[in-house]
Amino acid sequence: MSNVGSMERMAILVAGLMFLLTSGLSAHCDTAGGPVIPEAKAALEKGDVTPILKWVKKENEAEIKTAFTKAVVVRAKGPEAKDLADQYFLETLVRLHRAGEGAPYTGITNEPVKPIVAMADKALAAGSVDEMVKKMSGHFAEAIKEKFKKAVEAKKNKDKSVEAGREYVEAYVTYMHYVEVLRDAIMSDDAHHAAPAASGTHQEKDAEHKH
Repeated sequence: MSNVGSMERMAILVAGLMFLLTSGLSAHCDTAGGPVIPEAKAALEKGDVTPILKWVKKENEAEIKTAFTKAVVVRAKGPEAKDLADQYFLETLVRLHRAGEGAPYTGITNEPVKPIVAMADKALAAGSVDEMVKKMSGHFAEAIKEKFKKAVEAKKNKDKSVEAGREYVEAYVTYMHYVEVLRDAIMSDDAHHAAPAASGTHQEKDAEHKH
């Protein structure tokens, strides 16, 4: 596998695995620290909607342009009007962006951006994924070693009692699922679309072990 191919697959892995191993990354485009809000505020200051059209689907362009025009007019009427107009536009933009992702709009939050998301954004800003790949590779390696060690230790006592056997099965399942998810994310050409399928595999394995 070439270095370029490895980098691309690791980038997919980072995105897909974080979705699979947690309940899923919460969208950060609806947070004040995400990429949408700062860019929208800059567009309002410049009076140019063009840079933020990329955040909405083509079918929503007309609505966001109308909202932008209204906001620019109102915000010129004074500080209080400016704050209200900006809030109105930002909420409209985030709502339409979320709708384009098929996600519900629950408002703009001030929740901090998750470290993995911040790291991914930083990599994009720097134009290099190398640092992120290095950090995530190390993390995955340590996690695999930890789960492997637990499974090996539990295996030694698996036949001493039913409880010990159950502890082994739990460690075994955790280890195998983690490795399986890693493999699925690496081999996927589209981590976003593969996530539900891999998650389904995870659930199917759970069902198998329960029987």
